[in-house]
Amino acid sequence: MRRFTYILCCMLALTFAAPQEVVAQSSEQSTLKEVGKKVSKKLNKKKVSKKKVKKKARHKVRVKKHAHKTKANPQRIISTIRSSNDAVSSTNAATGLQLGSSKALIVNQVTGETLYAKGTDITTPIASITKLMTAMVLLDMHLPMEEFVSVSDSDVDYLKRTTSRLRVGTYLSRAEMLRLALMSSENRAASALARNTPGGTAAFVSAMNRKALELGMTNTRFADPTGLNSENVSTAEDLVKMIKIAYQYPDIRNLSTATSYDVPIHGMRHMVEFRNTNALVRNGTWDIGLSKTGYISEAGRCLVMQAQIADQPLIIVLLDSDGKNTRIGDAQRIRKWIESSIGVAKHA
Repeated sequence: MRRFTYILCCMLALTFAAPQEVVAQSSEQSTLKEVGKKVSKKLNKKKVSKKKVKKKARHKVRVKKHAHKTKANPQRIISTIRSSNDAVSSTNAATGLQLGSSKALIVNQVTGETLYAKGTDITTPIASITKLMTAMVLLDMHLPMEEFVSVSDSDVDYLKRTTSRLRVGTYLSRAEMLRLALMSSENRAASALARNTPGGTAAFVSAMNRKALELGMTNTRFADPTGLNSENVSTAEDLVKMIKIAYQYPDIRNLSTATSYDVPIHGMRHMVEFRNTNALVRNGTWDIGLSKTGYISEAGRCLVMQAQIADQPLIIVLLDSDGKNTRIGDAQRIRKWIESSIGVAKHA
């Protein structure tokens, strides 16, 4: 019995001791977990701080790069402004006149004073402005102007594929052909005129280049009598020289400023009306003594004129205009600017 009691007491003692060990173990485990959490937090903080340091370093590098770019940008802007300003004459700064044509020159025909200059020494294709030289060379030959010449297949434009209302087989006098070439910028008329001269087109183009050299047009070259070839090139400065001489030809003045002309065309029952390509000539509000327009894609829209504005005889050269109406808009701006400048001078 005593022995049984002893065994029972031992069993009871073990029963009460076991939970305490479990509690102790669980408390030890929780303590370890808390310690582990603290350690991991410290480690994570270190990792985060390292990441932050790396991010800050990368940010500093980006800031430096950005600062370097920011410093370079103003220099590029200044150099761009300088290069654009160099293309414009210093006389433009005080005028406030802004033109859309990339090359422009306004000169007083009598005094030679330059009123506005922009890209005047840049060689550029001149399109049908070429026909002014064609007219001068033709008139210098003193061929019979009443003599008839015909339009042949040789005069058809196979280079630019432009169209014409002058049909192959049409016969017109030299005077009529010249009128259409200057007034309506008819390419077939200009081609027919050059082809029907002694030596043909090749000799005629050579004569055009000789005439250019005689006039001091050192930056001018001609490749054909129409201007369809983009190798017909000149500068605004050279064109002023050409216009001054062309103005001395009464036929060029009269024919280039005619508003319209009706001619018989081969195969057509009725007369065909040709109109001046310069809208300023047609509207009748300008005093224009000489006019010629031009266009091919390489040259842009071109316009040269001799015009009387505010009692001043001016030679106006507008080259390489992008928009269809830019050259006309530029001419209108020039007129307004001249007239307002004269008005201010009178009231001063």
